[in-house]
Amino acid sequence: MTDVMDVYCERVGPGLLAEPLNAVSNISFLLAAWAAWVLAKRTGTLSAGVRVLIAIAASVGIGSILWHTYPTSLTLILDIVPILIFIIWYIWLYTRNVIGMRSLFAVASVAAFLLGTFLVIPYSDVLHGALVYVPGLMVPLVLGVFHARERIVARFTLLAAAGVYMAALFFRTIDNEVCPVLPIGTHYLWHILIGLVTYLVMRSLILSTTTQVGARVR
Repeated sequence: MTDVMDVYCERVGPGLLAEPLNAVSNISFLLAAWAAWVLAKRTGTLSAGVRVLIAIAASVGIGSILWHTYPTSLTLILDIVPILIFIIWYIWLYTRNVIGMRSLFAVASVAAFLLGTFLVIPYSDVLHGALVYVPGLMVPLVLGVFHARERIVARFTLLAAAGVYMAALFFRTIDNEVCPVLPIGTHYLWHILIGLVTYLVMRSLILSTTTQVGARVR
């Protein structure tokens, strides 16, 4: 285990259980996936696209658990990639199924997110990597403004998700700063809150899809 990375406050050694809170707190993503599945099934919107989104949400938790139990360059990829795929797929589903835009617009929206992410990568060391997550924050924020203006169902859910995201980013950023006085750090709060964000954005999509389905039936 010579290549184990020591990134977070809670980790003080190379053991698999050296970050118990950071690892266990990823259950929030699995709970978010389960809750979204139940909601989609109850509302009759468990489409192939939603199923894939829920599966990716669960994989985010699994990837992060692997990263926080055995932090290597390989598990770091398994931690990051599912998050990126989740956001991309969410943008696609939302722009296509909720906003009702053509594929070209959805592709352009995904490209804008990827461009923003690419541009902030050189600043990944600033504020303990907080800037890298700003493009992700912009997704529920920008879509949330549209949602609050145009949708009746779950009207402010995406904006609420953006607010929770900002709180989560705060706790992620201060993890190493509070380490001298709080040895467990605050990174686990990032997981719990982002798990909530994951559920809220899926809830907004699912309930809006329900409205669309109801409109077509009528």
